[in-house]
Amino acid sequence: MSQTYATGSLVKARGREWVVLPESKPDLLVLRPLGGSDDDIAAVFPAFETVDEARFAPPEPGDLGNQRAAGLLRTALRVGFRSGAGPFRSLAGIAVEPRAYQLVPLLMALRQKTVRMLISDDVGIGKTIEAGLVASELLAQGEATGLAVLCSPALAEQWQQELRSKFGIDAELVLSSTVSRLERRLDLGQSLFDKYPHVIVSTDFIKSPRHRDDFVRHCPDLVIVDEAHTCVAADDTTTSTQNQLRYELLRRVAEDATRHLLLVTATPHSGKESAFRNLLGLVKPELASVSLESESGRKLLAQHFVARKRADVRQYLTKEDGLSDDSLAERTAFPSDRYFKDETYKLSSEYRALLDDAIAYASERVEEAGGQGRREARIAWWSAIALLRSLVSSPRAAAKTLRTRSAAAIAASAEEADKLGAPLTSDAADSDSMEGMDVAPGAEINEDDPRSRLGELADRAQELEGPAKDLKLKALIKHLKGLLADGHNPIVFCRYIPTAEYLAEQLENDKDSGKRGPLGAKTVVKAVTGTISPQQRIERIEALAVEAGDDAAARRVLIATDCLSEGVNLQHHFDAVVHYDLAWNPTRHDQREGRVDRYGQRRDQVRVITIYGDDNGIDGKVLEVLIKKHRQIKKDLGISVSIPDELSTGVTDAIVEWLLMRGREGQQNTLFGSEALDTAAGKVETDWNSAAEREKASRSRFAQRSIHPQEVAREVASIREALGGAGEITTFVRESLDALGAVLRGGDEDFTAQVGGTPIGLRDALAPAIGAEVIEKDRPIPFRSDPAVARGEAALVRTDPVVGALASHVLNAALDKDAPGARPARRCGVVTTDAVGTMTTLLLVRYRFHLTLPSRSGDKQLVAEDARLVAFEGSPKKAVWLPPDRAAELLDATASMSTPPHFGTRTMTRTLDQLLPGVKDHLEAYGEELAADLDASHRRVRAASGEIVRGLSVTAQKPADILGVYVYLPTTAATAATAPGVSA
Repeated sequence: MSQTYATGSLVKARGREWVVLPESKPDLLVLRPLGGSDDDIAAVFPAFETVDEARFAPPEPGDLGNQRAAGLLRTALRVGFRSGAGPFRSLAGIAVEPRAYQLVPLLMALRQKTVRMLISDDVGIGKTIEAGLVASELLAQGEATGLAVLCSPALAEQWQQELRSKFGIDAELVLSSTVSRLERRLDLGQSLFDKYPHVIVSTDFIKSPRHRDDFVRHCPDLVIVDEAHTCVAADDTTTSTQNQLRYELLRRVAEDATRHLLLVTATPHSGKESAFRNLLGLVKPELASVSLESESGRKLLAQHFVARKRADVRQYLTKEDGLSDDSLAERTAFPSDRYFKDETYKLSSEYRALLDDAIAYASERVEEAGGQGRREARIAWWSAIALLRSLVSSPRAAAKTLRTRSAAAIAASAEEADKLGAPLTSDAADSDSMEGMDVAPGAEINEDDPRSRLGELADRAQELEGPAKDLKLKALIKHLKGLLADGHNPIVFCRYIPTAEYLAEQLENDKDSGKRGPLGAKTVVKAVTGTISPQQRIERIEALAVEAGDDAAARRVLIATDCLSEGVNLQHHFDAVVHYDLAWNPTRHDQREGRVDRYGQRRDQVRVITIYGDDNGIDGKVLEVLIKKHRQIKKDLGISVSIPDELSTGVTDAIVEWLLMRGREGQQNTLFGSEALDTAAGKVETDWNSAAEREKASRSRFAQRSIHPQEVAREVASIREALGGAGEITTFVRESLDALGAVLRGGDEDFTAQVGGTPIGLRDALAPAIGAEVIEKDRPIPFRSDPAVARGEAALVRTDPVVGALASHVLNAALDKDAPGARPARRCGVVTTDAVGTMTTLLLVRYRFHLTLPSRSGDKQLVAEDARLVAFEGSPKKAVWLPPDRAAELLDATASMSTPPHFGTRTMTRTLDQLLPGVKDHLEAYGEELAADLDASHRRVRAASGEIVRGLSVTAQKPADILGVYVYLPTTAATAATAPGVSA
């Protein structure tokens, strides 16, 4: 007859532990994996499968470990927890170690019945992690059952990877390229968004009315919107049609007052107050109109809005934040600054002649078209801009543009010409998508004459390729050599695909032909452009890093277009940026630099070189009026302040108009003499300064004050108490690897380990986490104290896969006394030490708690685990219990002498024989105390919403599991007991 298991009890089956659910019958168990979700529920027939009660076997008194055994076993156990104690249900099960400041949005979210937030932390702080933390917690608690992430198609695969690898959330990609395949799997009448609970959706795909209505009807109850500033419309006529469509989509999604909504953007304020208000209105309708100058308005906003600069979080939970000491202080290693250097070049005589002839041609076309009508004038205008920008970029881009028909040439109206021509020739900060925007624009309008003047100009441009006549390329080579010599690995950003491909051809080493590039034999050069898919871009970058290898002399140079200027994080492989082509909106420069200047960058200072032509009539003024002004504002405020697109366009239009006028009239006046340009530059100066002052006041007025650092500190302490801190993990990894035979090299924080001499079981466990080749060739594994590690490195945090594999091996070896090889942790130990004055016993106890969490989808039944140290003096029958801090101090006790094995075995046998009856009542009482603390912590973080905590309950499962028993003997007593002739 099979055993009957009560609802909520824990069983072991199929190699893992499960929670018994209420639907179970005596002959059929319905089980959910411990730490798993409802999607993982399984049915097991005890008659056909082995099902056992999930308990540890008693410790073996003869299997004794040394003084380190208890600490190693405790850490190994806690690293393996997937549903730890503490107020957050998801943190133990995710594969990321959040910074303390990243818990602030999570704490804010848990105080809301329906989560509505605008997360606007600065670039590189970790907004994706913050949004993921909120999402994983809501899903774990049952407050949300599905998730949709709305983002650009270029970032969809990155979001999918982040959610899967860091948060264990498997989401389907819903893109124009995948939707047909997904729809083929649907049942008749079924919506794609009912079939797949978690989805990553292209905003541009789903915003059209045909797809939008189905999404709104079947939208998941949790939505994250990435780059949310591109999805709102201002109350003027300048907003693009695409932004209007996105805004309409989000407005309808936000109409459901029960739907959780997280808006994520580093630039919530684009300079247009109405757009900012509309963004706030999506979060909470009242915020669209409430006075943010009033105290009540600011308090309302503070509940839903978090926006912090790097300086706000670089050092966190310190005395300066109001804490009593720095024991919980966290220092995040952001680069301290960017080092800017503007480098100029002059055109060669051949290039100068080509540019002058091209300007003269464009001037004639614009003047001629002006007399033909407004449509023709706009087509000619966009053709002229395309021609000038391509010529300034590179000979290859110029030739391509000169031979390509203008996109605006097919326009039926002036308005359509603007719509077709602007995206390919301007650099609008709120452009709909970076995808397809790096192709070289066309300048050809009349295709009747195959040997037109443009064709002749194209032939001349093609002849200018190479550093002899292309002095911009020559300047690039010089500055790249300087960066490489200083140990940097730079990214070179270009505006157009032909330019990127041209630079790669000129700079790379070609193994097949034996051609050696100008940057050295050990420099690997690759180009990444919009010609390949987003996933292929990531793969090419990784291949570049692998090809460069670990050789200290090897260098990496990435040539990229702006398809990489948003979303893709490159800080682990690159540490310098070269702007080969000036963007005509400085926000684009900030986006490029932000790919490497972010959390995880090892360099304290990121080098930025801007190459500009001082005699091409365009670059100098763009640099002075737009780029340098943007830098100064960011330096003064510590954040980037966007310039409205119409202002930057006004400047660049004035520059182009002056050049064309000079081409027609042969004027030799300086650029500064242009009255229109001076007017546009003056307006930029005035309006941008006003925007900067508003942003400065806004940041001060709306600084995150709804969560005090002391509240964060309390929860950080709770998390570390339940799951362990960084210091504990570092000690565990070092001591475990050393005991297992690894070769360690390095300092107290960062070090390397070669594991070739460790047990085969450990090497097999590490191979999937760090790479089979690393294990097979016994390469050193770098361990870093900074959690932001590159591929092939391990972070000294509990969530790192390498640490997890090591902990699993240590724990399994401790539980199996017959395991081959060294066993650093043991379940028993007898230590003779000067740290105690009387016999003291330390117990490692695993507690489990059954939680009932009320949620909108009904009560959620969960199990939490905790590992605690308890200690007593004397015998178990007359135990004098010590406070928790004194028990923890025993882990640091050092042996004063060796304890004879036979004496240790007899001592441990006596202790175990008396243990359970003597400590049972105390362990149960302590379990009740811990359950009350866990209940209080859940109520505390949800204190602002009474409905959320009504019905919450926590009960301790009895009996607790005694995993380890360690006896500490005073040196004098142990010496007397082990003396010859003394009976122990």
